Amino acid sequence: MIRGAVFDLDGTVLNTVPALKKSMDLALREFGLGEVTEDEVKVFVGNGSLNYVKRAFGKFGIHDPETVAKAAETYRKHFAVNCMYGVQPYEGVPEALAFLKKQGLKLAVLSNKPQQQTEDNIFPVYGRELFDLVTGERPDVPLKPDPRGLRMTLDTLGLRAEECLYFGDTRMDMETGVKGGCVTVGVLWGFRGPAELAEQHPYAIISTPFEIQDVYRLASAEQ
Repeated sequence: MIRGAVFDLDGTVLNTVPALKKSMDLALREFGLGEVTEDEVKVFVGNGSLNYVKRAFGKFGIHDPETVAKAAETYRKHFAVNCMYGVQPYEGVPEALAFLKKQGLKLAVLSNKPQQQTEDNIFPVYGRELFDLVTGERPDVPLKPDPRGLRMTLDTLGLRAEECLYFGDTRMDMETGVKGGCVTVGVLWGFRGPAELAEQHPYAIISTPFEIQDVYRLASAEQ
């Protein structure tokens, strides 16, 4: 029986590209560099803010660890201010979440962005009652694709992995969900394409949030 669902944040429950781009562009500008495109943002993000900075600054040939560390501090400063810039829920996601909640599922967010900005993104859009647990980057939570963060989420919610759907939009998310033993679902409205998601052999790959209900019903019927 499906009793819970865990969601990635960026590219899954919220379109955060404008905020990620603006914050990085401001950081790059402080170092006299150019900008990143929205398409580059979608490729560069996913493994925590430091890796996002490494990829964005690497585009301009900046690889020196000391400079990258300073750049990461600069980016985090700008992101703390601009993390809600242009952020919007994807069409159909709020309705899909409301449906799952109505079925009695426990809902959670598991993100690699800092805990404070994860909360700053989720709560203004979805409120504080929809999700039972909202987890971002913290010293005690290993970054995805390490499945320990997902297992910690399941333990906190009192769920077994096989009872839980996991939704995400990147290879990293698919690896996290599969290694964590969840019913893993790739979503195509986010940052990456179907070929990347299919590499980890998820339970399903869906094109629109309206298919979340179908996946829930199918997975429930199979258990």
